[in-house]
Amino acid sequence: MSAREKKTTGKKTLTAKYPDIERIDPKLLEILVCPLTKQPLEYDRENQELISPAAKLAYPIRDGIPIMLAEEARRLDEGTK
Repeated sequence: MSAREKKTTGKKTLTAKYPDIERIDPKLLEILVCPLTKQPLEYDRENQELISPAAKLAYPIRDGIPIMLAEEARRLDEGTK
């Protein structure tokens, strides 16, 4: 086996390594709030977003990590960032 084959064979994708990566810990959801309004968030599993109805923003979840930055959030009323 060549060195190159060893490198690619040993690699695993993040989802292969962590099969439940799309799941968010319910305890984390209980403590997370919208950074702008400080109101609770709703988990949208299908779109992998945390929704802030009060701010009308959807915060993305990337590789199982909520990105709680307003500049990264999608506006719900416009459908775009």
